[in-house]
Amino acid sequence: MANQLIHTPEGVRDIYGDECRQKLKVQEQILKTLYLYGYQHIETPAFEFFDIFSKDRGSVSSREMFKFFDRDNNTLVLKPDMTPAIARCVSKYFSEETMPIRLCYLERTYTNNFSYQGRLKETTQTGAEMIGDDSSDADAEMIAMVADCLKSAGLKEFQVELGQVEFYRGLVEEAGLDQSTQDELRELIENKNFFGVEELLNAVEIKDDLKALFLKLPKLFGSIEQIREARAMTTNQRALFAIDRLEKVHQILEHYGLSDYISFDLGMLSKYQYYTGIIFKAYTYGTGDYIVTGGRYDRLLEQFGKKAPAVGFAIVVDRLLMALSSQDLTLPVEKPNTMILFDVSARKPAICLARHFRRLNFQVQFQRRHQTPALQDYLNMALRGGMVNLLYVHGDGKMVRAYDARTGNSHEIPMAEYLNEE
Repeated sequence: MANQLIHTPEGVRDIYGDECRQKLKVQEQILKTLYLYGYQHIETPAFEFFDIFSKDRGSVSSREMFKFFDRDNNTLVLKPDMTPAIARCVSKYFSEETMPIRLCYLERTYTNNFSYQGRLKETTQTGAEMIGDDSSDADAEMIAMVADCLKSAGLKEFQVELGQVEFYRGLVEEAGLDQSTQDELRELIENKNFFGVEELLNAVEIKDDLKALFLKLPKLFGSIEQIREARAMTTNQRALFAIDRLEKVHQILEHYGLSDYISFDLGMLSKYQYYTGIIFKAYTYGTGDYIVTGGRYDRLLEQFGKKAPAVGFAIVVDRLLMALSSQDLTLPVEKPNTMILFDVSARKPAICLARHFRRLNFQVQFQRRHQTPALQDYLNMALRGGMVNLLYVHGDGKMVRAYDARTGNSHEIPMAEYLNEE
């Protein structure tokens, strides 16, 4: 029974040591970047009412939520998605605000996916939301922040793919496809299943030019020039507006100097129904899934009582860390490289020495020496903790024996020399 209690449930994991410090550093760098763009931090509860994430909100399905009940028999869920939670919060606290609102966050989300998918059920996400600005500049700012956040985390090679859900929605509206057929076709196109798309279209009655465009849709990805080719394939106004918007965003991103990180995909579609315009995902080596997802959701806040456009993104920190690790990319992390070991008789001067180092912003580990472990055990302990220096404050504390934990070599130094005393 005791052995069973030390294990975590499927889909969650412990993080400790260097990996944990690296995660904290990555999160710190990302938040620092978001703050540089003028975004204000916000926190929302770990659990909310079930209806916040219902099917009408376009979030994850009910069966993928962790559900439970409070004492009043309300159905609650662990937060599976940040966007509806932010929308609910903004509608409550910024209901009268008519100017743009910029918010950022660092939160955990919970998705009750199938175990065989190999995905974590608890993930850390950090991201940003801009509410109250429906311009292409707002779209571009989000994508620029994505690129700068990934670079600040140490990532060197990545690609941000941009799509536009209005292109597809304009076409299916013109084709008169029912919702079930739309959903099936969307999934086939997003998975680049060319044969499946053709088979489905052969089973429905649509115009030949629309059928040809749907068949072409999974192939409409790459540079902005390839996306512009789609303009000649349709006269649908919603679809043409989507292309115009992508071109405007591309032009702005050129001003940011980010063209090399950007590609386009009109076949990129999202299962989240709340997206209304531009959508995007970021990919890199070392993980089989996206590390960033985002897009525009101009009608979601209306469901909470505030009419305002919005756009945002979420970085999946756990996947980003996996990618950084596989690419041997790490951020410099400050760790203690010195242990101060002291005898009880030298406690006071040892404390003075530790406080002296900490005032100078040096990280030191403070350890009382006990009778049983040998000095070598403390040297080994220091090495396991990544420390190469051990300062042994002994006797009356007037002298310090400085050890190199790697070799065991040592020499005596007066305490006054460390404390800069005469």
